[in-house]
Amino acid sequence: MELADSIYECAQKYTNYTANNLSKLIQNKSLSTKEKDVANELQRMMEEAGFDEVKIDGLGNVIGRIGKGKKIIALDGHIDTVDLGNRENWSFDPLAGEVKDGFVHGRGSVDQKGGPAAFVTAGKILKEIGLKNNVTIYFIGSVMEEDCDGLCWKYILEEDKIRPDCVIVTEPTNLNIYRGHRGRMEIEVSFFGVSAHGSAPERGKNAIYMASKAALEIEKLNERLDSDPFLGKGSVTVSEFVSSSPSLCAVADFAKLHLDRRLTWGEDKALAVRQVEEIVKGLDGKVEILNYKEKGYTGKEYGMEKYYPTWKLEESHPVIQTGIASYKALFNSAPVVDKWTFSTNGVMINGQYKIPVIGFGPGNEVLAHAPNEKVPVDHLVKASAFYAHFCSTY
Repeated sequence: MELADSIYECAQKYTNYTANNLSKLIQNKSLSTKEKDVANELQRMMEEAGFDEVKIDGLGNVIGRIGKGKKIIALDGHIDTVDLGNRENWSFDPLAGEVKDGFVHGRGSVDQKGGPAAFVTAGKILKEIGLKNNVTIYFIGSVMEEDCDGLCWKYILEEDKIRPDCVIVTEPTNLNIYRGHRGRMEIEVSFFGVSAHGSAPERGKNAIYMASKAALEIEKLNERLDSDPFLGKGSVTVSEFVSSSPSLCAVADFAKLHLDRRLTWGEDKALAVRQVEEIVKGLDGKVEILNYKEKGYTGKEYGMEKYYPTWKLEESHPVIQTGIASYKALFNSAPVVDKWTFSTNGVMINGQYKIPVIGFGPGNEVLAHAPNEKVPVDHLVKASAFYAHFCSTY
């Protein structure tokens, strides 16, 4: 039997195993920095599947290993989720992990516990059929991605000293192969006015007016940002407007804008900051890139600047070509090769550290962060086969 046929047959044999594992992961609510229970469950699954080594690192990432070869492959899937939102928008219990009508239902089924459930099965398959190539495979259930994408990988690379030759990011791709996405950054612009009594506003300097003028210019900036044929257009929007004054009968002496900036190919933080600085020049505005620093569930405090670089690989890149070959061998058709709309840990893995990344994951990204999130069981089966085949042939 051909390798692809053998792997796909195993993946189908473990259909219920994979779906039930995902159900268990969903039942452990796991907001960013609160992933302890789901991390312990994932560690148990890896051990049960016969991984060669399983550990939890200082930040709380679950790291399973199979093989001890020279070439290093990592599979990444974050195990934290966003919160549930308005429960009235859900037609089922978002934390039940119900397996029904060919789907696994619940928060995190798509974003992003389906990937880890599938790669646990991939590891089980690889232990069963045996690794034929000289590889070490790390299966990583990463933490704190929803709060700060890439932070977990900054820790893995800098503190755990694990540097793969390539990484499969298992965020939802609808079983397409993804090779990039726009970057992003969070910018804060503060304005400092002078308060005066509201009955005589001409005596003061109103920070709200200053910020409002800047906000309208930022709206215009969005229209003239660069575009890339593959990744699309850069964007910027005001996502928060905060102000303060000594009282409600006083001129506001402070205002602040929070900007969500999406970066296309060729845009970086220096350019993005300079564009905003030019707008606030003469308005007493201060432009800053924000920082993230929080304690993980292990008690470890860690952080980074909230700048997440753009990345893309050419379709001709060997990692993408290996993925295309695996897809064709398994499913007898050509994959769609595309990009994510949102941001992933690829910002750190490739955007910062230039390690080749290929995206392939179960589920449709339109359901990420949405009510009634669910993933097709068939996607889980195909993803587990893809991961096992890629690792066997890379």
